[in-house]
Amino acid sequence: MASPNKQQDKHLIVGWKEWVDLPELGLRRLKVKIDTGARTSALHAFSIEPFAKDGRQWVRFGIHPKQNNNEIEVFCEAEVTDQRTVSDSGGHKESRYVITTPINLGNEQWPIEITLSNRNNMRFRMLLGRTAMRGRLCVDPNAAYLLGKPARHSKHSH
Repeated sequence: MASPNKQQDKHLIVGWKEWVDLPELGLRRLKVKIDTGARTSALHAFSIEPFAKDGRQWVRFGIHPKQNNNEIEVFCEAEVTDQRTVSDSGGHKESRYVITTPINLGNEQWPIEITLSNRNNMRFRMLLGRTAMRGRLCVDPNAAYLLGKPARHSKHSH
């Protein structure tokens, strides 16, 4: 019997939560919630400050990369690719900066759009939304961390 969904054969199968790296931001081993209910990916950020660099709009922001630990702070910079109004899970509208950066998930890497928002009251520091998953991932809602933890590197770059 043929597979009911041939598309699934070329997709990476992930659990409802996974580990990712955002190498251009210097962020390693972030826990991410795979959120099919969210269109856009979101990253927890605080102290979000826009600035100009080479005539382009950039943003500097802080992140607490470990869940339940506000002691560790990493500051990142990225070029702003858009600014848009996003509705959160409670239906509140918020204007957010959008950046585009590569994500490492399992052995795959591809660029994704991420909105920056203070998610301090949320369980996960990052949500991976549908746009970033499209054509690449299939989600098994019964599984978690199917792809394992990214290997530790001896050097941690920021």
